[in-house]
Amino acid sequence: MDIGVLTVPLGDESLNDACSYLTELGVGAVELGCGGFPGDDHLDREAHLDDERRQNDLRETLDDYDLRVSALATHNNPLHPDDEQATTADAELREAIALASQLGVEVVTCFSGLPGGGPNDETPNWITAPWPSDHAEAHGYQWAVATEYWSDLADHAEREGVNVAIEMHPNMLVYEPTGMARLREATGDRIGANFDPSHLYWQGIDVPAAIRYLGERDAIHHCHAKDTGLYESNARVKGYLDTTPYTEEADRSWLFRSVGYGHGEAHWKEVVSALRMVGYDDVLSIEHEDSLTSSREGLEKAVDVLGRAVFETTPGDAYWAE
Repeated sequence: MDIGVLTVPLGDESLNDACSYLTELGVGAVELGCGGFPGDDHLDREAHLDDERRQNDLRETLDDYDLRVSALATHNNPLHPDDEQATTADAELREAIALASQLGVEVVTCFSGLPGGGPNDETPNWITAPWPSDHAEAHGYQWAVATEYWSDLADHAEREGVNVAIEMHPNMLVYEPTGMARLREATGDRIGANFDPSHLYWQGIDVPAAIRYLGERDAIHHCHAKDTGLYESNARVKGYLDTTPYTEEADRSWLFRSVGYGHGEAHWKEVVSALRMVGYDDVLSIEHEDSLTSSREGLEKAVDVLGRAVFETTPGDAYWAE
């Protein structure tokens, strides 16, 4: 299993400098943003698409540092009720899939997107309860929109031979494992999860159990390594559905943390073991969004913890069971 890094926090550095730094840390893979919220600091999607020279230059740079690309990332909202925003997000995602195919990258990471609550809405609507009944009706409308879009997108991904890994994220239609399984069942095997535990912790989801649930459905295409700290003194008053700005850390019920600062090393070893049990042995791509430390320190501490948690070899024979 490789330790990887989503390079967005190093976006103020050149790709060469970022790769040199990550190689020194012992990182084996990079996830490159190429549109949407991750931006495109290290991979200009439009410039590289259909340009063999630029693609070869990218390959040579990565080869120089003994790095592979675990995924291309373009997180946005292709289901947005505003047609212009949805069209932009859709183009980013389809082009990222095409570019991944040309580069020989197997996975594109993204969000499911979130529609409005009806055909005349202007703002995405995250529905978290079935009552009053107009919310249940709106949720049904959203799933109809999503199923139609993602079925067509899955056909595009199949033609390109690329898997699409959706990050389960609140304020998106797919935010937990049963929703992920529902979308996959409706659209096909090319659609699966970018398993990011950070958004599951504060929802009260058991992360190893979620891994087993999705793993039984062969639905994990990629994984993020990102932690979350839960602060019960605040949650006891307002719960975990917290709209306090991320920069007001002391008043929040939860915060994104570097690996090991929300859940200890023993937990991350359990995560790695659960992934191996369900047959996932690819990459843990660190996504740094811990506002209590710098990007470099956060990445370094995450690599340190994961370095003791991941398995570097394939399983041996269970000779004691024979």
